[in-house]
Order: sequence, then structure tokens, then C-alpha cells
Amino acid sequence: VQTTNPLLRRREESYIENILRLNRSKPGTFYFTFENAIAGRNTKEVRAVVEAAGRDHVILRELSTNYRYLFPMIYFDYAEFDEELSYFNQTP
Repeated sequence: VQTTNPLLRRREESYIENILRLNRSKPGTFYFTFENAIAGRNTKEVRAVVEAAGRDHVILRELSTNYRYLFPMIYFDYAEFDEELSYFNQTP
């Protein structure tokens, strides 16, 4: 649903998947935590770039192997990027 109301649009734009989309191809480290995993294997750290991001998932390409991961966003903890991030215009 498209909206012309700038306040509604600004709120919509700040979702994590939209921020990840703005920063496709920028290298970073992505952290995930999984429930019900084998003890000691419930976290995953990936050096990668974002290839795509949707409302409930992110597709990452690992830098060292070109291996691709599809992660549900419910497991996403945070990301550290190697360069400045692109973000939405914060000017009123």
C-alpha cells in the first residue's frame, strides 16, 4: 500500500529489511541466534553482503566462499558494516 502521508511513510521506511535493502552489496558481519539448536551451536556469524531482504527474510552472500544463506528475520540479532550505511533522509 502506497501512502502520500510523509509521517506514515517515514515510519514504514525505517524497518530493518528496508535498511538492509538500502545497503545491498556493502560488506558486514551479521549475527543470528537460533532457538532449539544443539548446545553451543545456537548462534551464527556470517561475513557477507546483503543480496536481498524481505519482510521476513534476508539473503546473504558469504564473502569468502560466495555461499548463499536464506535467514528468517526472526533470528536476526544485529549487523556490523565495514563502511558508512545508507539511511533514509531524516529532514522533516
